[in-house]
Amino acid sequence: MIDVQNEDANGTAEHRALVVGASGGIGAALSAALRARGADVTTLSRSADGFDVTDPAKVGFHMDRLRGPFGTVIVACGILAPDGGQPEKSLDDIDAASMARVLAVNAIGPALILRHLPRLLPKSSRSAVGILTARVGSIGDNRLGGWYSYRAAKAAANQIVHTAAIEIARKRKQATVAALHPGTVETQFTRNYPHHAKATPEEAAANLLSVLYGLTPADSGGFFDWAGNPVPW
Repeated sequence: MIDVQNEDANGTAEHRALVVGASGGIGAALSAALRARGADVTTLSRSADGFDVTDPAKVGFHMDRLRGPFGTVIVACGILAPDGGQPEKSLDDIDAASMARVLAVNAIGPALILRHLPRLLPKSSRSAVGILTARVGSIGDNRLGGWYSYRAAKAAANQIVHTAAIEIARKRKQATVAALHPGTVETQFTRNYPHHAKATPEEAAANLLSVLYGLTPADSGGFFDWAGNPVPW
Protein backbone atom coordinates (compact mmCIF):
# COMPACT_ATOMS: atom_id res chain seq x y z
CA MET A 1 0.00 0.00 0.00
CA ILE A 2 1.18 3.52 -0.76
CA ASP A 3 1.40 5.70 2.30
CA VAL A 4 0.18 9.12 1.23
CA GLN A 5 2.39 10.69 3.91
CA ASN A 6 5.64 9.46 2.33
CA GLU A 7 8.12 11.83 0.72
CA ASP A 8 10.28 11.29 -2.31
CA ALA A 9 14.06 11.33 -2.28
CA ASN A 10 14.12 15.09 -2.77
CA GLY A 11 11.91 15.72 0.25
CA THR A 12 8.83 16.70 -1.76
CA ALA A 13 5.69 15.63 0.11
CA GLU A 14 3.77 12.92 -1.71
CA HIS A 15 0.65 13.27 0.36
CA ARG A 16 -0.55 15.50 -2.49
CA ALA A 17 -3.40 14.18 -4.63
CA LEU A 18 -5.10 15.34 -7.81
CA VAL A 19 -8.72 14.42 -8.58
CA VAL A 20 -10.09 15.30 -12.02
CA GLY A 21 -13.88 15.18 -12.23
CA ALA A 22 -14.22 16.11 -8.57
CA SER A 23 -17.73 17.53 -8.84
CA GLY A 24 -19.31 14.18 -9.72
CA GLY A 25 -20.63 11.78 -7.13
CA ILE A 26 -17.63 9.44 -7.15
CA GLY A 27 -15.10 12.23 -7.70
CA ALA A 28 -16.41 14.22 -4.74
CA ALA A 29 -16.38 11.13 -2.52
CA LEU A 30 -12.83 10.28 -3.59
CA SER A 31 -11.69 13.83 -2.80
CA ALA A 32 -13.27 13.63 0.65
CA ALA A 33 -11.80 10.18 1.32
CA LEU A 34 -8.32 11.33 0.35
CA ARG A 35 -8.57 14.36 2.62
CA ALA A 36 -9.70 12.09 5.45
CA ARG A 37 -6.47 10.12 4.89
CA GLY A 38 -4.46 13.31 5.32
CA ALA A 39 -3.90 14.16 1.66
CA ASP A 40 -3.63 17.69 0.33
CA VAL A 41 -6.13 17.39 -2.53
CA THR A 42 -6.19 19.50 -5.68
CA THR A 43 -9.43 19.19 -7.63
CA LEU A 44 -10.50 20.01 -11.18
CA SER A 45 -14.02 19.87 -12.56
CA ARG A 46 -16.17 21.35 -15.28
CA SER A 47 -18.66 22.95 -12.89
CA ALA A 48 -16.11 24.56 -10.55
CA ASP A 49 -13.21 25.30 -12.88
CA GLY A 50 -14.54 25.16 -16.43
CA PHE A 51 -12.35 22.12 -16.99
CA ASP A 52 -13.78 20.67 -20.22
CA VAL A 53 -12.04 17.37 -20.99
CA THR A 54 -13.20 17.59 -24.61
CA ASP A 55 -11.39 20.90 -25.18
CA PRO A 56 -7.61 20.41 -25.63
CA ALA A 57 -6.92 24.11 -25.02
CA LYS A 58 -8.77 24.11 -21.68
CA VAL A 59 -7.18 20.85 -20.60
CA GLY A 60 -3.77 22.26 -21.46
CA PHE A 61 -4.46 25.55 -19.67
CA HIS A 62 -5.46 23.89 -16.40
CA MET A 63 -2.92 21.06 -16.46
CA ASP A 64 -0.04 23.44 -17.26
CA ARG A 65 -0.86 25.47 -14.15
CA LEU A 66 -0.42 22.47 -11.85
CA ARG A 67 2.82 21.89 -10.00
CA GLY A 68 3.74 18.38 -8.92
CA PRO A 69 4.61 16.00 -7.71
CA PHE A 70 1.32 14.28 -6.93
CA GLY A 71 1.54 10.90 -5.25
CA THR A 72 -2.04 10.10 -6.23
CA VAL A 73 -3.92 11.07 -9.38
CA ILE A 74 -7.48 9.98 -10.11
CA VAL A 75 -9.46 10.76 -13.27
CA ALA A 76 -13.16 10.34 -12.53
CA CYS A 77 -14.85 12.11 -15.42
CA GLY A 78 -17.27 10.46 -17.81
CA ILE A 79 -20.79 10.36 -19.24
CA LEU A 80 -23.15 7.50 -19.97
CA ALA A 81 -24.79 9.38 -22.84
CA PRO A 82 -25.14 13.00 -23.99
CA ASP A 83 -27.56 15.18 -22.05
CA GLY A 84 -31.09 13.97 -22.66
CA GLY A 85 -29.91 10.76 -24.30
CA GLN A 86 -29.71 7.11 -23.30
CA PRO A 87 -27.28 4.29 -24.12
CA GLU A 88 -28.22 2.53 -27.36
CA LYS A 89 -30.32 -0.63 -27.07
CA SER A 90 -29.80 -1.64 -30.69
CA LEU A 91 -27.85 -0.79 -33.83
CA ASP A 92 -30.82 1.27 -35.03
CA ASP A 93 -30.25 3.67 -32.13
CA ILE A 94 -26.71 4.63 -33.13
CA ASP A 95 -26.30 8.33 -33.79
CA ALA A 96 -22.95 9.62 -35.04
CA ALA A 97 -22.98 12.89 -33.10
CA SER A 98 -23.98 11.19 -29.84
CA MET A 99 -21.33 8.52 -30.29
CA ALA A 100 -18.67 11.15 -30.96
CA ARG A 101 -19.64 13.00 -27.77
CA VAL A 102 -19.42 9.86 -25.62
CA LEU A 103 -16.05 8.97 -27.10
CA ALA A 104 -14.79 12.53 -26.62
CA VAL A 105 -15.60 12.60 -22.90
CA ASN A 106 -14.80 9.02 -21.93
CA ALA A 107 -11.77 8.22 -24.09
CA ILE A 108 -10.21 11.32 -25.66
CA GLY A 109 -10.62 13.32 -22.44
CA PRO A 110 -8.57 10.92 -20.30
CA ALA A 111 -5.95 10.77 -23.09
CA LEU A 112 -5.61 14.56 -23.04
CA ILE A 113 -5.14 14.46 -19.27
CA LEU A 114 -2.64 11.61 -19.39
CA ARG A 115 -0.63 13.57 -21.96
CA HIS A 116 0.27 16.07 -19.22
CA LEU A 117 0.73 13.56 -16.43
CA PRO A 118 4.38 12.38 -16.55
CA ARG A 119 5.82 15.69 -15.35
CA LEU A 120 3.37 15.75 -12.42
CA LEU A 121 4.45 12.39 -10.96
CA PRO A 122 7.42 11.95 -8.60
CA LYS A 123 10.58 10.76 -10.29
CA SER A 124 11.92 8.40 -7.66
CA SER A 125 9.11 7.42 -5.30
CA ARG A 126 5.85 5.52 -5.57
CA SER A 127 2.81 7.07 -7.19
CA ALA A 128 -0.65 5.75 -8.01
CA VAL A 129 -2.80 6.81 -10.97
CA GLY A 130 -6.35 5.53 -11.33
CA ILE A 131 -8.50 6.17 -14.39
CA LEU A 132 -12.15 5.26 -13.82
CA THR A 133 -13.46 3.24 -16.73
CA ALA A 134 -16.12 0.49 -16.57
CA ARG A 135 -16.56 -3.26 -16.81
CA VAL A 136 -18.86 -2.77 -19.80
CA GLY A 137 -15.76 -1.65 -21.68
CA SER A 138 -14.48 -5.22 -21.45
CA ILE A 139 -14.77 -7.00 -24.79
CA GLY A 140 -14.22 -10.40 -23.20
CA ASP A 141 -16.96 -9.82 -20.60
CA ASN A 142 -19.59 -8.52 -23.05
CA ARG A 143 -22.47 -11.01 -23.09
CA LEU A 144 -25.48 -8.67 -23.25
CA GLY A 145 -24.68 -6.35 -26.16
CA GLY A 146 -26.14 -2.87 -26.51
CA TRP A 147 -24.62 0.36 -25.14
CA TYR A 148 -22.47 0.69 -28.26
CA SER A 149 -21.03 4.15 -27.64
CA TYR A 150 -20.34 3.71 -23.93
CA ARG A 151 -18.83 0.25 -24.37
CA ALA A 152 -16.63 1.45 -27.24
CA ALA A 153 -15.52 4.56 -25.36
CA LYS A 154 -14.56 2.64 -22.23
CA ALA A 155 -12.76 -0.02 -24.27
CA ALA A 156 -10.81 2.78 -25.94
CA ALA A 157 -10.06 4.34 -22.55
CA ASN A 158 -8.73 1.01 -21.30
CA GLN A 159 -6.36 0.78 -24.27
CA ILE A 160 -5.21 4.35 -23.69
CA VAL A 161 -4.50 3.64 -20.01
CA HIS A 162 -2.61 0.45 -20.81
CA THR A 163 -0.50 2.18 -23.46
CA ALA A 164 0.18 5.23 -21.27
CA ALA A 165 1.30 2.97 -18.43
CA ILE A 166 3.98 1.45 -20.68
CA GLU A 167 5.34 4.87 -21.64
CA ILE A 168 5.16 6.37 -18.15
CA ALA A 169 7.04 3.39 -16.68
CA ARG A 170 10.10 4.20 -18.79
CA LYS A 171 10.82 7.35 -16.76
CA ARG A 172 8.63 6.87 -13.68
CA LYS A 173 9.49 3.32 -12.70
CA GLN A 174 7.67 3.54 -9.37
CA ALA A 175 4.40 4.67 -10.94
CA THR A 176 1.33 2.46 -11.03
CA VAL A 177 -1.23 3.43 -13.68
CA ALA A 178 -4.46 1.43 -13.74
CA ALA A 179 -7.96 1.38 -15.23
CA LEU A 180 -10.52 0.93 -12.45
CA HIS A 181 -14.13 -0.27 -12.53
CA PRO A 182 -15.98 1.34 -9.58
CA GLY A 183 -19.04 -0.90 -9.73
CA THR A 184 -22.56 0.50 -9.91
CA VAL A 185 -22.71 3.57 -7.69
CA GLU A 186 -25.63 5.69 -6.49
CA THR A 187 -25.17 8.83 -8.58
CA GLN A 188 -27.05 10.87 -11.18
CA PHE A 189 -25.17 8.66 -13.63
CA THR A 190 -27.19 5.57 -12.59
CA ARG A 191 -30.49 7.09 -11.50
CA ASN A 192 -32.41 5.38 -14.32
CA TYR A 193 -31.19 1.89 -13.41
CA PRO A 194 -33.15 1.02 -10.24
CA HIS A 195 -32.76 -2.75 -10.54
CA HIS A 196 -28.99 -2.76 -10.07
CA ALA A 197 -27.44 -3.16 -6.63
CA LYS A 198 -25.57 0.07 -5.94
CA ALA A 199 -22.85 1.17 -3.58
CA THR A 200 -22.88 4.65 -2.07
CA PRO A 201 -20.26 7.05 -3.44
CA GLU A 202 -18.47 6.84 -0.09
CA GLU A 203 -18.35 3.03 -0.26
CA ALA A 204 -17.14 3.17 -3.85
CA ALA A 205 -14.41 5.67 -2.96
CA ALA A 206 -13.16 3.52 -0.09
CA ASN A 207 -13.12 0.45 -2.33
CA LEU A 208 -11.30 2.21 -5.17
CA LEU A 209 -8.61 3.68 -2.93
CA SER A 210 -8.08 0.31 -1.27
CA VAL A 211 -7.57 -1.29 -4.67
CA LEU A 212 -5.39 1.50 -6.07
CA TYR A 213 -3.09 1.59 -3.05
CA GLY A 214 -2.87 -2.18 -3.02
CA LEU A 215 -1.43 -2.30 -6.53
CA THR A 216 2.28 -2.20 -7.30
CA PRO A 217 4.27 -1.06 -10.36
CA ALA A 218 4.14 -4.68 -11.52
CA ASP A 219 0.35 -4.23 -11.88
CA SER A 220 0.68 -1.02 -13.90
CA GLY A 221 -1.36 -1.02 -17.09
CA GLY A 222 -3.94 -3.42 -15.67
CA PHE A 223 -7.72 -3.25 -15.46
CA PHE A 224 -9.22 -3.97 -12.03
CA ASP A 225 -12.67 -3.88 -10.45
CA TRP A 226 -13.70 -2.34 -7.13
CA ALA A 227 -12.80 -5.57 -5.29
CA GLY A 228 -9.31 -5.71 -6.77
CA ASN A 229 -10.07 -8.49 -9.26
CA PRO A 230 -8.55 -8.24 -12.75
CA VAL A 231 -11.15 -7.58 -15.46
CA PRO A 232 -10.68 -9.21 -18.89
CA TRP A 233 -9.92 -6.88 -21.75
